[in-house]
Amino acid sequence: MSEQAIEEYTVAVEPFYLAVGAEIELFEAASAARLPVMLKGPTGCGKTRFVEYMAWRLNRPLITVACHEDLSATDLVGRFLLEGEETVWHDGPLTAAVRAGAICYLDEVVEARKDTVVIIHPLTDDRRRLPIEKRGTILDAPPEFMLVVSYNPGYQSVLKDLKQSTRQRFVALEFDYPPPELEAEIVAREGGIDLSMARDLVTIGQKVRNLRGHGLEEGVSTRLLIYAAQLIARGIAPTLAAETALATPITDDRELQRSICEVISTIL
Repeated sequence: MSEQAIEEYTVAVEPFYLAVGAEIELFEAASAARLPVMLKGPTGCGKTRFVEYMAWRLNRPLITVACHEDLSATDLVGRFLLEGEETVWHDGPLTAAVRAGAICYLDEVVEARKDTVVIIHPLTDDRRRLPIEKRGTILDAPPEFMLVVSYNPGYQSVLKDLKQSTRQRFVALEFDYPPPELEAEIVAREGGIDLSMARDLVTIGQKVRNLRGHGLEEGVSTRLLIYAAQLIARGIAPTLAAETALATPITDDRELQRSICEVISTIL
């Protein structure tokens, strides 16, 4: 990867991140020990922001892959493409990350096909190698390269889960929604509203999260609380902003939406 390309993947500005526990120290230790890291936690709780922050903190390029069910090993590793009359090799994001000594972040890794996930195995043990079968070569990862994956345990099923042979190649960091006061600080800072209003939004979020298991698959994420705050900061009435960002996106059930709107109107 050229220096110009590496520059495109560099996190130049410090992302805003507030530590909840020892996750920063653990990630730094894993990086120093050349260990792959797995991040587990609900949607919108800050996993991706944490990886961006750590890439900035460690001064490493960050290449992110949003995994999906059609993601193939070729998509990750690379392929030959016709350019004019020539066949030219193009690195995939995983290969590019290995070459650059970057952090490769596979977001929602369980969404990828199982035969695709297997390609990362040689990179997650003491070999730290990436076989490029189509070129008949093996790429050794430099010390700076780091593999990070994430997934949401709440959405796992028999058909979409990580094999034990994959799980036991990673150290794992558990994420959850931040404690209320910390979450309010995040919402105020990211949403551009005062701390008092942010606290009210967080209170709504907590009450809605208590509906999990009562028809709601997952509660309101910190991300959605920030969206509500951003609408409020742009002049939308708080109740309308909260209903638009918190009640409508997370469920299509009219009764559940009505219950969430009642919580919103009571607090705001």
